[in-house]
Amino acid sequence: MLPHYINWDVDPVLFEIFSREIRWYALLFAAGLLFLGPMIEARIWKREDLKPEWLDSLFIYIFVGTIVGARLGHVLFYDPLYYLANPIKILFTWEGGLASHGGTIGVIVAIWLYSRRVTKLPMLWAMDRVAVPVGIVAAMIRLGNLMNSEVFGRPTDVPWGFRFVRSQEYHQLVPDLSIGCHPTQLYEALAYLFVFALCMWLYFARDAARRYSGLLVGVLLSGIFGARIFIERIKVVQEPWELDLIDSIGLNMGQLLSIPFVVLGLWLIVRALKRAKSTSYQINGN
Repeated sequence: MLPHYINWDVDPVLFEIFSREIRWYALLFAAGLLFLGPMIEARIWKREDLKPEWLDSLFIYIFVGTIVGARLGHVLFYDPLYYLANPIKILFTWEGGLASHGGTIGVIVAIWLYSRRVTKLPMLWAMDRVAVPVGIVAAMIRLGNLMNSEVFGRPTDVPWGFRFVRSQEYHQLVPDLSIGCHPTQLYEALAYLFVFALCMWLYFARDAARRYSGLLVGVLLSGIFGARIFIERIKVVQEPWELDLIDSIGLNMGQLLSIPFVVLGLWLIVRALKRAKSTSYQINGN
């Protein structure tokens, strides 16, 4: 008799409309990026009585930066030779391939442009406020990965292991379905929700955005990517060549790319605490 694992047999397609599939992943991604994130930002804007037009512009910059950065991150970090030979495929985002590290870089570039062109305020001013909802957006994306039965962990005998019965990759790892795999999508989602809760508390209860410039984005970067470094240790690699990378340096690509963000995040935290002071700006809401 097989041990009691969790059979994960969810259809990644929610429904079809006009012969087009509407997938859980797209719905959860959109719910985070287009609904939950903007809703929390709107609360921040109302609390600080900021200019409404700044919020409208911020949404556009963040949306474009996230999508473009995440796609180019996958192209450049994980499969550059394929996309160099098939450049038109870069546009085929519906085939999969979005990298969170690239999305983060894309958002940083977007905020830099936004700060220069829209607010004329220091970049950290916008980054601290954007950092507040990012954790819940990231968690929604990982739940989308779960619904797609992708980005899961290695085989395990823990009782909460998932049998991803719709995944070809799972069937290659466990041909006889005798064991589950770590549901690393859930591990990451829970870690990101914790970071989100911490950022919400720091912003709303401790007024951290105005008292400690850079603290919120520092907590976000070190928390999100610190968790990523640990969870990647039990995750199935995305590309076969990452196995050689692990053999040579002991890290896969996800871990390697996470290190600079953790270092930057810790530096921002230390900097913010050392320079603790009011960073309020005289801004008229209208």
